[in-house]
Amino acid sequence: MSEPEKEEKEDDSHPYRRPKDAATLILVDRSGSVPKVLVGKRHDKVIFMPGKFVFPGGRVDATDNRIPVAAEIPKALEKKLTGGSPKIAPARARALAVAAIREACEETGLCLGRQVARMNGAAAKLAGEWKPFADAGLLPDPSGLFLIARAITPPGRVRRFDTRFFTADASSIAHRVEGVVHADAELVELVWVELGSLSLADLHQMTKMVLRELDKRLALGPLSHAAEVPFFHFYGGKMQRDVI
Repeated sequence: MSEPEKEEKEDDSHPYRRPKDAATLILVDRSGSVPKVLVGKRHDKVIFMPGKFVFPGGRVDATDNRIPVAAEIPKALEKKLTGGSPKIAPARARALAVAAIREACEETGLCLGRQVARMNGAAAKLAGEWKPFADAGLLPDPSGLFLIARAITPPGRVRRFDTRFFTADASSIAHRVEGVVHADAELVELVWVELGSLSLADLHQMTKMVLRELDKRLALGPLSHAAEVPFFHFYGGKMQRDVI
């Protein structure tokens, strides 16, 4: 998962660790009067955040930038992803969006993609964790993702992440892999929860802050890449909130 444990102690032997690029995906169902978000309950025997409700996410893999997609990320999204500091290249921005889709499929079985008539050799590149896409005749489609926030874990933590929080509409789900969520898996349950519900009160503090940002964005109507994106990071021992 892309978020550090709140109780995690500082690693005295490594006072500074470079944060790892990570991506989180918040799926939203807006079919009802109140938007719902998808959360998964982690197994109570895992080391990281046992028994907690989380959003699917994780670190960027080296292969994420090379995965064929149904459509490239919009230039406006690329601009948001390359903003802030440290800056990243457009190729890394693409990899972050693709990583969000991969992690969601791996952890929930829900795959965001688009059916294509001819894979034209792309199926051979969709191996390993991407195989469900090839099996379903899909290419991952990051074109419908929106960036909601960016957050960097404070220095001194054992795990540090530079996380981009994406959102996508539930209608983007093109395929479901059965059997991914079960009693012995990393996620043992998936639940659609209304934004503002008390069920979300036990989430990590940063995740709750991101959800508040998402709630504000949704209240304004259709999502737009032109909206300001908060960038949470630490400077001088205090959390700073910049905008991208």
